[in-house]
Amino acid sequence: MHGEFKVPGGKLVVADIETNQEVITSASISGDFFLEPDTALENINQALVGLSIDASHAVISKAITAALADDVVMFGFSAEAVATAVRRALGKASSWFDHDFAVIPPVTLPAIQHAALDEVLATSVAQGTRGPTLRFWDWDDSVVVIGCFQSVRNEVDMDAAKAANINVIRRITGGGAMFMEPGNCITYSLTVPSSLVDGMSIEKSYQFLDTWVLAALAEVGIKAHYVPLNDIASTQGKIGGAAQKRFANGVIVHHATLAYDIDADKMLKVLRTGREKLSDKGTKSANKRVDPMRSQTGLPRDQIIAAFMKQFSLLYQTHTDNYSAAELATSAQLVANKFRSDQWLYKVI
Repeated sequence: MHGEFKVPGGKLVVADIETNQEVITSASISGDFFLEPDTALENINQALVGLSIDASHAVISKAITAALADDVVMFGFSAEAVATAVRRALGKASSWFDHDFAVIPPVTLPAIQHAALDEVLATSVAQGTRGPTLRFWDWDDSVVVIGCFQSVRNEVDMDAAKAANINVIRRITGGGAMFMEPGNCITYSLTVPSSLVDGMSIEKSYQFLDTWVLAALAEVGIKAHYVPLNDIASTQGKIGGAAQKRFANGVIVHHATLAYDIDADKMLKVLRTGREKLSDKGTKSANKRVDPMRSQTGLPRDQIIAAFMKQFSLLYQTHTDNYSAAELATSAQLVANKFRSDQWLYKVI
């Protein structure tokens, strides 16, 4: 069995494994990494022999670390990287290239239904009725979408929101509030099996799942980088942020919102946190637009989204898809029964 793992910002690790259906009987680790002394490679191989084929990422990493002397130098890879390659060889972890991704272009729906679709598609992927999916949101209403654990009272001026005809909804992922008017930002959701980020820390998984976005941004003229834990930024500042929800059914929903052209004055009238962030700068009004995507690319929003979809399809195996009638019906029901309820919106007052 053969598995490979390219360390983000590092080197390629390759694992060739043999088993007797219960334990690893032979292991050969290779790659373009650096290791001193070179005799340590055999120690790594031997540390894997005898491990259960169901050994967790943590168990494999610990076995490798225990087999290495204190003076061993691993450059461009790590015990954790080897464990990922081994788990991929054993079929316990997956890579981007093990999947055929459905790509759903923007479909205009109420923003609250898109929030519900994150939950619905997670079930679809877990049940195998659809494969891993990248989808882009489009909406025709003005909303503030708060994170799963945020306080409505602390984040939103509800009177100002009502006066401006801005709805407030709560999503299933954590993170901060998003001010979303039609066409003012680019939002996507990536729904994948957790095997894709097997063994990764939360922080590393965020960067891993958004690696393609940095390439897509480069294609439209923005040199972007990831800022831990969950921000995407360019040389001119923050562009957007990501959030995740990990389900017990083995599926992860990872989404990001990137600012295209936001009315900052209106945003600050509604978001209390935005006011607080500017308070130490002696600023009462932004008096400008937050437009990193528009100003840095000079491109229409739909053209940027098209470039994003093209880049993802160039990197990975994809096919164009749409929501099923059942998914749309279930999400509409979920909106009525959960997402519009005060019990959900005010779960954190």
